[in-house]
Parts: sequence; structure tokens; C-alpha cells
Amino acid sequence: MKTKEIRENRGEGHRKRLREKFFASGLSGFHDYEVIELLLSLNRPRKDCKPSAKLLMKRFKTFQGVLEARREDLCLLEGVGKASSLGILLVKAVAERYRTARILSRDVVKNSEDLMDYLNQIIGYKAKEHFVGIFLDAKNRVLASEILFSGSLTSSSVYPREVIIHALAHHAAAVIFAHNHPSGDISPSKSDLQITRKLCFALGSVGIMVHEHIITGTQGFFSFAAKGLISKINSEFDQINEQISEQDNE
Repeated sequence: MKTKEIRENRGEGHRKRLREKFFASGLSGFHDYEVIELLLSLNRPRKDCKPSAKLLMKRFKTFQGVLEARREDLCLLEGVGKASSLGILLVKAVAERYRTARILSRDVVKNSEDLMDYLNQIIGYKAKEHFVGIFLDAKNRVLASEILFSGSLTSSSVYPREVIIHALAHHAAAVIFAHNHPSGDISPSKSDLQITRKLCFALGSVGIMVHEHIITGTQGFFSFAAKGLISKINSEFDQINEQISEQDNE
């Protein structure tokens, strides 16, 4: 038997053992590189993916880092092309769709654990900032969730007009906002406070309530509502409206 055939047979036996191990007990007992190896082999069942899996772990440092990597960056590594990277990209996309499906039509105001799990999945560990809008009906059930803005978020890069367009398109009665801090520090910045106030005022002007703004990061979550900031902003908006109404009636 040729050396190449011997190597292929050994590799197939190894992959078979990994598959049987997974079917028997899930990922319990798997090393991170073995999980990556399984994912790489989904579209390359005859290729020995173990060396590539170890290279990916070395390049991106952690299991999470591999899953968060862009396709272009994955394919730069020797032995990892479009075919091999499919499993990694697919499992992450499937997980995100599953999380979104779980919160649709749910009252996430009452079931905040589901909301936090969802946010942690889709933006919690992103390498750049993402601003999410979760649009709710009058019973606080989720109608839709969208990433509205990405990049370095400032009060001038989040456009209330765009948010209003999305909210009206979904026939939303209320909105929950969330964004991540890639640094891990969940403390709100001055810009975060300005963005929240601007959005509460803009949406309030068209009769849409802002229930919450959440900052997520590796250190946990920061809730504007829990800290009383949302109610304070909404009260300020109501007071200004009352003053305007009184002036109009004079």
C-alpha cells in the first residue's frame, strides 16, 4: 500500500472516531482544535484537517477567535480554502439564525434572559461595534431584529431618521437598542448617552417608545433602563412636549 493511501486511511479512521465520539457524548471531552477539525472536515471528508485546525487555533488564539474570523482571513492559512472554511462559517450563521428565531414573537421585556443570550451571540464578542435594533409590537413581542449600524459608533454616526424608517417599516410600537463594546468595558460613554437621548426623542416624536438600550461586552451587560436612564430621558421628552403644548395654547 502506498504511503499516501496509508495516510488517508489513518485520517479517515481518526475522523470516524471523532464523529462517533460526538454522537456518543456531544462535544464533552473534545479539545477546541478537534471541534474545529470536525467543522473543517464537513465539506472535505477525505482531507486530514487536523494540521489546519491547529494552525487556526495558533493564528486566532482561541476557539472563539476562530469562529469570529472573516472568511478571507481563514482562507489565508495553508490548507484552509473556501471548501474547508464552509463548516466554520456555516455553524456560526446557523447559531445566529437559531438565536433570532428563538426570540421572535416573544415578550423579551419579561424574558430578559433570552434577550441577553441573543445579544451575546450576535454582537457580544464582535471585534468592531455593532448597533442593533429590536422592534416590538404593542405587547412587547419581537417583530424583527436588525444590525442597523457598524463601525466606530458616535452620536453623529447613528442616524435617527434611518432608525425611524426601519421602525415604521416593521410597524413597531416600541424598540430595544443594543450595541457592543469590543474593549469589554461596558461603561456607557458620553456618546452612548447622547445617542440614547437622541433616539428616544426622535422615536418619541412619532409615537414609538424606547424601552431599553443595552451595552454588551466581555464584562457583562449595562442596562440603561435598569439604571433609570431611559425613564429619565422619556420624562424629559414628556416635559418638553408639555411645555410646547402649553405655549401653543396661549
